[in-house]
Amino acid sequence: MAGRLDGDYAAAGFGRRVGWGERPALLLVDAVRAYAEPDSQLWLETAGAALTAMAALASAARAAGAPVVFTAVHYDGDPALDAPHFHRKVPGLDAFRAGSPYAGFTHACRPEEGDLVVRKHYPSAFFGTGLHRLLADRGVDTVVVGGFSTSGCVRASTLDALQYGFRPQVVREAAADRDPEPHEANLFDLDSKYADVIALDDALARLAAHAPG
Repeated sequence: MAGRLDGDYAAAGFGRRVGWGERPALLLVDAVRAYAEPDSQLWLETAGAALTAMAALASAARAAGAPVVFTAVHYDGDPALDAPHFHRKVPGLDAFRAGSPYAGFTHACRPEEGDLVVRKHYPSAFFGTGLHRLLADRGVDTVVVGGFSTSGCVRASTLDALQYGFRPQVVREAAADRDPEPHEANLFDLDSKYADVIALDDALARLAAHAPG
């Protein structure tokens, strides 16, 4: 089945590479406690491994002098007021109210001095946040993506990165979802149409190549 699908997509012209440019940035989507702690309604079983990969990417990006961007869904008040239809669809957004312990960044992977933090109301890191301008002002042409979850905020952010003219590179080991099936299906679709899905070792090597000296 997988071979037939790969062949069908290749015959249709999907799956070519967008490649890397000269100025990468790292985008870590929603590395927050809501997805990492087992007592959270939104907990992802594979979050721990993805956070380890995200932390490695963050260290490599900082060493390379590349911008590191963390995002978090955040509502100052009632999510039903800021994102009414999204909240109607996903009541679990209550985890991201101001003051909720689940809204904070994890200890395993969190912003450091000099990193950028973007607060958002919706899945995409770019929607309504001005992130595309922040990256463009820094000359960024490539966005390396990891985070939670593959089928939701990672996918939406990757698609918008492409639509804003950046080269998206999604790091397989640095993304996680609730179940392997949506995780793999969305990685396949992103790699086919909107981004390059790459291995962690490849991403680390490419970032190291941009390090000073």
